[in-house]
Amino acid sequence: MADTPMIELEETGSKGRYVLRPEGESEIAELTFSRASDTLVIVDHTGVPDVFRGRGYGRMLAERVVADAREKGFRIVPLCPFFKAQAQRHPDWADVIAG
Repeated sequence: MADTPMIELEETGSKGRYVLRPEGESEIAELTFSRASDTLVIVDHTGVPDVFRGRGYGRMLAERVVADAREKGFRIVPLCPFFKAQAQRHPDWADVIAG
């Protein structure tokens, strides 16, 4: 994929989401979370519309939250089934996955 879509972080209070908006598309892919504390984030949902299936957008969102966890010093509780499956496929994420 030549053009990697940008991922934006939107946060309001203890809730937030990472949003991937492909250029020229009206739909978005998102990964939502709740902030349990300064050092703990609960990933509770990853949503990728069917029209985007197979493009790796869910994986890109998961990789972004892992990168942010490393940079900002928080750990991730993977409640979302998709994110949990990604974490199991990536033992190298163990440093930021809680429980």
